[in-house]
Amino acid sequence: MALFSKQNKEALTNPLNLDNPILIQVLGICSALAVTSQLKPAIVMGLAVTVITAFSNVIISVIRNTIPNRIRIVVQLVVVAALVTIVSQILKAFAYDVSVQLSVYVGLIITNCILMGRLEAFAMQNKPWPSFLDGIGNGLGYAMILVIVGAFREFFGRGSLLGFQIIPQGAYDAGYMNNGMMTMPAMALILVGCVIWIHRAYFYKEK
Repeated sequence: MALFSKQNKEALTNPLNLDNPILIQVLGICSALAVTSQLKPAIVMGLAVTVITAFSNVIISVIRNTIPNRIRIVVQLVVVAALVTIVSQILKAFAYDVSVQLSVYVGLIITNCILMGRLEAFAMQNKPWPSFLDGIGNGLGYAMILVIVGAFREFFGRGSLLGFQIIPQGAYDAGYMNNGMMTMPAMALILVGCVIWIHRAYFYKEK
């Protein structure tokens, strides 16, 4: 089927590995560092970016032939800003505690270079369905790194995952201590750097 052609499959799957926005393109690093101190906000942020990237790609793809070239960036920003506002309000209504943890970073999705990069590089040149798959793929590729870093930081920094204590109390009674450095912003940068290094050393080969 044309819906699942080789090109469409590549648009969906390549961002998960061979063209990952964080690991290969090194985009979206700022928010990746800011929201990964715990796993839950990392998951929510990843899902939010995935939804916004997918639907902004579709909208821009649908109207791409009617957008004057000189104001295309403004139009893209308006579309993204509208979707970010909707997602922000939904979070405040149904997941208020997470929206508080994410603070201003949901609003800053508007300036996320992954979104603007996909709109400019893909959605402006492709039809809605491939653009939707590209948005889903890039969003999930971004979310995957957030989840890995967030899980690592929360487990070693707090001994928990999603707020549930994983390391048993007996370990603490025996002298185990959480690594407080894992909760610091600098460790997010170091961990992302390590993930990029491991991926490029063992999983990614430049053409």
